[in-house]
Amino acid sequence: MTTKVNQFVTGAILGSAALFSMPSLAADGTLGKVMEQGYVTCGVTTGVPGFSNPNAEGEWEGIDIEFCQAVAAATLGDATKVKFIPLTAKERFTALQSGEIDLLSRQTTWTLQRDTALGLNFAGVNYYDGQGFMVKSELGVDSVNDLDGASICVQSGTTTELNLADYFRLKGMTYEPVVFDTAPQTAKGFDAGRCDVLTTDQSALYGLRITLEKPESAVVLPEVISKEPLGPLVRQGDDQWFNIIKWTHNAMLNAEELGVTQANVDEMLKSENPSVQRLLGINGPKGKGLGIRDDWGYQIIKQVGNYGESFERTMGADSPLNISRGLNALWNDGGLQYAPPIR
Repeated sequence: MTTKVNQFVTGAILGSAALFSMPSLAADGTLGKVMEQGYVTCGVTTGVPGFSNPNAEGEWEGIDIEFCQAVAAATLGDATKVKFIPLTAKERFTALQSGEIDLLSRQTTWTLQRDTALGLNFAGVNYYDGQGFMVKSELGVDSVNDLDGASICVQSGTTTELNLADYFRLKGMTYEPVVFDTAPQTAKGFDAGRCDVLTTDQSALYGLRITLEKPESAVVLPEVISKEPLGPLVRQGDDQWFNIIKWTHNAMLNAEELGVTQANVDEMLKSENPSVQRLLGINGPKGKGLGIRDDWGYQIIKQVGNYGESFERTMGADSPLNISRGLNALWNDGGLQYAPPIR
């Protein structure tokens, strides 16, 4: 799915809306704000292919973008009702704390400090990642252990910057940091020869590599030096909105596990599987506990797709990055992605 930069488009609610009813909605909290303004304001990166990046047509695309669209589908019945706000790493938390955005879906690592001291809550992990390194091919380097004394481009205000310092100190190695505010600036600095090495989450390295003038001039090293569970954030103190964001992610995972896709979701409305019926709002808790429409799960799958579809389209085999599922496969396929049941 793609959406014009900083634009949202209103449209008719998709799917079998006549089968479902809309509950009365609270007039306060983030959900009330979203319903009143008619769109979700979503903070995203300034440009990291695979996560959130404007394409050649000026449309936002990526796995974080599609998650924002899924939230809009669940709450408003229309995945196009999203306003995207590009934010640097330094700006992202303040924008959420101040209420400038309703949701931060911006390649952000879940840590103790961020989960407790900032007044924010992580609503899940939509991408399990780890920090890696990209080097100029001409250097002939094939291991992080060969980077002693290297100049390294890194984005400021990130866990990447802290992990880099910790790792090199523990290894007894030195490096020269070359710091930039945004991921695109970091990639441009690397491309221009400002540094020998670029470090960030390994998935982002593959995305940034394809933006280089000569992608073949760089290679991603195999080592991963950290855990980077990336996921969406909301403000603390708004449990209803927190639950909506959390269960949007869970619905996409459950849909993949149950084999419910964009292509077959209408046929699945006839399924006799109780788990499918609960996912699509035919039976079970429907939308009452979340305070949203009964067909919220149906709208997510119909308009955006399940987690696997979103992954393959933005990060995987159907994207220029062609990243394997790895840790982001479902739990029953060797990965870590696991959702509580809808019941």
